[in-house]
Amino acid sequence: MKNKFYITTAIAYVNAKAHMGHALEYVLTDTLARYHRLKGDETFFLTGTDEHGVKIFNTATKANIDPQAFVDANAKAFMDLKGLLDLSYDDFIRTTDRKRHWPACQKMWKKLVEADDIYEKEYEGLYCEGCEMFMQPRDLENGQCPIHHKAPTVIREKNYFFRLSKYSAKILELIESDTLKIVPEQRKHEILGIVREGLNDVSFSRPREVLPWGVEVPGDPSQVMYVWCDALTNYISALGYTEESATFKKFWPADLHVIGKDIVRFHAGIWIGMLLSAKVKLPKSILVHGFVTHEGQKMSKSLGNVVDPVELVNRFGTDALRFYFLREIPNGRDGDYTEKLFIERYNSDLAHNLGNLANRVHNLVNKNQILDFEFKTGSEAYRQKVDETWKLYEESMDSHNVHEAVSHVWKLVDFANKNIDLEKPWSLIKTDPDKARSVLCNLLEVIRHISLMVEPFIPQSSGKLRLMLGLPPVASFADEREWGSVTQWHNVGKGVILFPLIEPPKLEAK
Repeated sequence: MKNKFYITTAIAYVNAKAHMGHALEYVLTDTLARYHRLKGDETFFLTGTDEHGVKIFNTATKANIDPQAFVDANAKAFMDLKGLLDLSYDDFIRTTDRKRHWPACQKMWKKLVEADDIYEKEYEGLYCEGCEMFMQPRDLENGQCPIHHKAPTVIREKNYFFRLSKYSAKILELIESDTLKIVPEQRKHEILGIVREGLNDVSFSRPREVLPWGVEVPGDPSQVMYVWCDALTNYISALGYTEESATFKKFWPADLHVIGKDIVRFHAGIWIGMLLSAKVKLPKSILVHGFVTHEGQKMSKSLGNVVDPVELVNRFGTDALRFYFLREIPNGRDGDYTEKLFIERYNSDLAHNLGNLANRVHNLVNKNQILDFEFKTGSEAYRQKVDETWKLYEESMDSHNVHEAVSHVWKLVDFANKNIDLEKPWSLIKTDPDKARSVLCNLLEVIRHISLMVEPFIPQSSGKLRLMLGLPPVASFADEREWGSVTQWHNVGKGVILFPLIEPPKLEAK
């Protein structure tokens, strides 16, 4: 039987277009999904959009647009990222989906009621419209939301609340014991600090007169579900939680939620509390990534430093952006984008290192008409390095540390480049043709293994590299994981420039 692997992104709020943080999360999640498919795991990759809330309703109203028409247009922009970023997701859930999502939310609500974990009370609190959440004074910095840098509004309402405090001790135990694994360790310690202070009950609804756009609370049409029971339930609504479908039974619980660092408390706190209350199995792991800054500053419209991932792909290509995220941003840490660093990283690692290696070896094999490959003679050092890289690569990918896995692959690229310079097969062709053939065959085999390892990172380039080697696209690691395992490989394909150099922008003379 195959292992299953269910992986999700957070669902994007459609009040604005996709930003670099969305692109990073989608690429990171897609890379892990591709890796698990190649391992042979039966993989399900979910993403989607969060389409309810005060911000959506107010923005649509001000623009004199029907809210549904507004979210339809904005959701399409996020769906279009599938082709733009070469994403391989299996499903895209929208919270306005009344057939799949709404019934699941209402089922979840009823389960919380059955557990006596929903109660009504009049509440006065600090509400941040940007976050669409009530905040505690301890969450503020100098009286302002630390994300939106605005003072929250004091709101007095009668709402339904969820007894999250009832599950605070259990959630603490789950995270401390790694039953719910938070990756990386730094993010685990951050959420533990919050949970140890004690989780408070949270507002779970808003009056319809304030928020008319959302899922109706079962049994009370005067109230609309607040973000938590609505948005977080997407992870099971898409699988068929309402009817507990075969897909739900096969793939839940999630093996990995991939989220940004600003929503850890909701996923490791509120979501877990909801599942405990509803007696639904818990996710296994949460991978937390950082933010993407621009030249050391947080991106914002007011600063005029927002970088559009769509524009970057149109200028430099999908794999260039995918590679930058995975190579440049350490696991769980913030990463900085500058055009200078982006171009330098592309030219150095892709064009000069991998691209140049593939072209040099391909040209020598082609020029000297090496048609029958043999990978045993003089292969020990090459084989040993490849085996060592596979071990480190798989350990890193299995622990969701993609940045580290990319680093291991590029050490193998560097190893191959150093060996071709050391062995000088272009000179050996005349003096020792048998040794020249041995060196080139071993280098070809190393490149074949590289083509496997980079497929989750830069799938389009992996496909081009495979064509250049005279091989079909990667089907699975199992078919080609061992040294010399591709016995039908007898010729290389047509040479191509895998990674054309990007000319850095010229500085204008003063």
